[in-house]
Amino acid sequence: MKFSPLFWPIQFKNGIIYILDETLLPQKLAYIKARNYKEACRAIKEMKTRAVGQVLLVMYIFLQLVKQKKQKDLVKVAKVVNATRPTLSFKFLTDMVLGWAKSRVPLEKCILGFLEGLKCSRIRQAEEASKLIKNGDVILTHCNISGLMPLIAEFCAREGKGVKFFATETRPYLQGSRLTAWELKRQGFDVTLITDGMVAAVMSQGKVNKVIVGADHLAQNGDIANKIGTYAIAVLARHFKIPFYVLCPPASGLKSGKDIKIEIRPDKEMLEYQGLRLAPKGVKGYYPAFDVTPNGLITKHIPLEIKR
Repeated sequence: MKFSPLFWPIQFKNGIIYILDETLLPQKLAYIKARNYKEACRAIKEMKTRAVGQVLLVMYIFLQLVKQKKQKDLVKVAKVVNATRPTLSFKFLTDMVLGWAKSRVPLEKCILGFLEGLKCSRIRQAEEASKLIKNGDVILTHCNISGLMPLIAEFCAREGKGVKFFATETRPYLQGSRLTAWELKRQGFDVTLITDGMVAAVMSQGKVNKVIVGADHLAQNGDIANKIGTYAIAVLARHFKIPFYVLCPPASGLKSGKDIKIEIRPDKEMLEYQGLRLAPKGVKGYYPAFDVTPNGLITKHIPLEIKR
């Protein structure tokens, strides 16, 4: 398969974790070196990597500890990892690792087996999504699903199905324009960029006929948390009778979306971009990084299967 760099944005070589710095894309394809868990956790907090990249990074943090012969620090590091970002359920991952550490199977083998299984599961998830697409479909997507969109398009191409994309800018971090549009174009697929505020107009004009988004959190009742703006798109999709599909992680232990803690990012991230002030001094900002889309607005969940 032909993978986007965002499909597997973390590498581990010679005891060092290499993290694709997604904040530099599309201008520069560069990696950050994390020599210990503190540097890796800083990359999570600063959103140098996100979504599946953060899942991978959590696993590589523990693999690095094993290689450094610091397994006595597993519980301490797990607490630090769990505190990095509230909306993503890292505790699911850290509890898994701590459980493996108590088993008779070497921890390194467990981690590597999990990562290989995750890679295969992501490929199957993209393939399942491609089965929902017909020849000539135009898909609207929001934010970035870490390499799955171009992979879905490739599966479609293998079946002789042509597909086009509309990507929202996804403000204020612009993951849609910097990441999704970049990787789709890089892989040779047709993509049109729109601002977040254009979704209703584009749908009313019949320019898109399906929506596919990702999710950072799935509650037991089917509610999801995803990048801020997803909820509004789901409401519009229902109004215009457009199917709304979600590529999501396994369900957490939370009962509903009301139980998901929404991360409030620093308002500076909205008021400034790359050091340039976008709003007058004295203006305050409010930046919840995620919103919750109720299960009732979701046409179909396409879950990622993760085996412990």
